[in-house]
Parts: sequence; C-alpha cells; structure tokens
Amino acid sequence: MIYQSFSKRQNLTLTWWNRPKYREYDGIICDGSIRSGKTVSMTDGFILWSMSRFNGQNFAICGKTIESLRRNVITLMPQWLEGLFSITERRSENKLIITANGVTNFYYLFGGKDESSYTLVQGITLAGVLFDEVALMPRSFVEQAMARCSVAGSKFWFNCNPENPGHWFYVEWIKKAQERNILYLHFTMNDNLSLAPEIKARYEGMYTGVFYRRYILGLWVKAEGLVYPMFDRATHIVPRIPERSPRHRYYVSVDYGTVNPFAAGLYDYSPAEQKAVMVKELYYKGGSNNRVDNEAYYKMLCELIGDYPIQYIIIDPSASSMIETIQKYSKYMVVKADNDVLNGIQDVTKFLNAGCLYFHKSCKSTFEEFETYSWDEEKNEDAVIKENDHSMDQLRYFCRTALRNELKWIV
Repeated sequence: MIYQSFSKRQNLTLTWWNRPKYREYDGIICDGSIRSGKTVSMTDGFILWSMSRFNGQNFAICGKTIESLRRNVITLMPQWLEGLFSITERRSENKLIITANGVTNFYYLFGGKDESSYTLVQGITLAGVLFDEVALMPRSFVEQAMARCSVAGSKFWFNCNPENPGHWFYVEWIKKAQERNILYLHFTMNDNLSLAPEIKARYEGMYTGVFYRRYILGLWVKAEGLVYPMFDRATHIVPRIPERSPRHRYYVSVDYGTVNPFAAGLYDYSPAEQKAVMVKELYYKGGSNNRVDNEAYYKMLCELIGDYPIQYIIIDPSASSMIETIQKYSKYMVVKADNDVLNGIQDVTKFLNAGCLYFHKSCKSTFEEFETYSWDEEKNEDAVIKENDHSMDQLRYFCRTALRNELKWIV
C-alpha cells in the first residue's frame, strides 16, 4: 500500500514505543472523530511494535465482534502492511500468523460483545493486546484481556470513538491516563491527510446533535434534548405518495403493543433515487379499554398493506405471539428487527441528514413523536425517554434492518 503523508499524531501512534520520550509508557489510547486515521495507524503500530520486540509470542486483537473486527481491521491488514510482513489467517482458529525476517508471532482474534465474553480470553498468556473500538466492549472483557498480558514488556493499545462522559473507559482510563502511565492522543478528521475535502464534508453532513459532537468533533458529551433535532416538516414531509413501480421495494415495520400503542409504517424504497418514503402509518392506541387481540392487529396490517407487494414485515423480536400470528397465514415473510437502540438512532439520523428518508403528509402520529422524542438527561448512560416512542421504534427498526442494507454506501 502507498501511504499519503502521516499526521504528527499518526506518526506518534506508529512509533511511540520506539521513542525515548514515550517508550516507557505501558500503553496508548487514541480516541476522537470518525475517519481520523486512528485504526490504520494504531494497527500498523501494534504489528510493528510486536514484531520488533517479540518472537514466538501470543497477542490478542479484540473488537466488539469477530465479524466487525474482520471487516474493519483484519481484511485490510495485508494491504496496510504489504511488503513488510507475511500474514496467514486460520479462520477456524480465529488466528493470524505473522512472519518476517525469521520472526513469527501469533495473533488471536476475540469479540467482546457482552458480559460473558471475558471467559473467551481466560487461560491465554499474552505479550500485548489491541482493542479496536474499546468503548463498545464490556469492562469485564477488557480487564480480563489486559490481565492476560503477563509477558515482560507487554503493552496495551486502545482506540475508540467517544461515548457519553459517564462511560467507564472515559472515567477510568482516559481521565486517569497519566496516573495509569498511558499515552493519550486525541484525533480529529484533520489528522487523516488522505481524506478529501468533499468526503470530509460528507461525513460532517451526516450527523447533528450529540452524534456530531461525538463523531465529528470527537468529544465525550452527554446526550440531551431532542433525539432528532434535524427533523424538519418543511424538508422531510412530502405531499404525494410515490407512484407504484416494479423497480421499487416495499417494507412494513411494526412496533408491537397491547397496553401501549401498536405502531406500523409502510415504506416505499426507490433504488434509483436511493430514498425511502413512509407512505402510510398505522397507530392504534389500545389500552385497557380498547385492547384487541393479535388477529385484529393482523387484520389492521393487511389493511395497511393493501395490494402493495412488500418484501417482508419487520417486527420487534420480542413480539413472538404476533410473529406467530403473521406466519400462521403464510401471506407475508417476517424478519425480526435489529433492535440496537443507539445504532438505530444513528442510522435514522444519517438517513435524515443525507436526504434518504421522507414521510407522506398523512403520517401525523409519527410527526408528533419526532417533535417530542428526547434523551433522558437524568441517566448516566445514553437512553431515551420511553414515552410516545412507538412510531420512533418502528422507524428505527426499518432503518436498522432494511434501509441500512439498501444504502450500504452510507453506513
């Protein structure tokens, strides 16, 4: 791979372990904005350090999941390190073997997706560990992996985008970096000298509010105010339903409720225009006096869909009884929603900002929720107020499960 010039922070990330001023540090933390060059410089630095200082040792490379780690780091490593090292991957063992000039080391891949993940790294002895997106991993997993680094000269390598300021990694590691003998570097997109101005502007335009401050400015800030301050009735509401077309794809998304409202949206996606329009909504307030059964909800869904040739119905995976009712009639395919709240909110934000998501003027309950859907400022973690959020939930399911697959260029 032919590199553009590295910024000062990228150069330091690559070589700190070999500089007299910094080499006695026990590790390095790189945080900051997206697309700032943290991952490539940290990965290259980790491999250069480990191959220069050790032979025949084990190392760990960790991500939230092995799938995301392979996508973001492992598949790109041969390109990043071309001409320097020979890299062999044994996928069945989740293991890399890297060799150069008579030196061979072993790199095991781990996913830290939940509290039980710490058991995966128990028992192994490591000479170093690289955490990619460490803020997405549970503390128990991170600390267990670090505890395995018992080889003399071992070091810790962390990179991440910011989360909320109460996050354990920010409180325990970034704010205490000096006392923990850790080198801390903060990155912005200006540190990525290969990023074209128009690409930088594109990323800046994808985010607003808390996500802009975190992912563009690189700040550890608290979520507050409206979740979707970028929603604008003048911009995002359309007066006409798109004409039916065999080239379009249609989806229905459902937030199931019995006591709470039952909300659903019918979406028209145009591949040519790369945009989706919510053309119809269903919003039924059941409650104790107006509660209906799943058969009645199914009938409402059929009326919402009419003769639209939908791809599938997206529904919260916890709504097992409703899923069974829909499948019983074998008329519509059901896909269980990706119910990742924060990532789903990020997707909705990006699609609104990118001009990929619109709503027909008839979807009035959805508009009302947009204008009241807020962050819970009393909590120390990112959370939304769970009131008047049912159409927001079905919208999030659609964006995270269907529209994200349609718009791969933007995610």
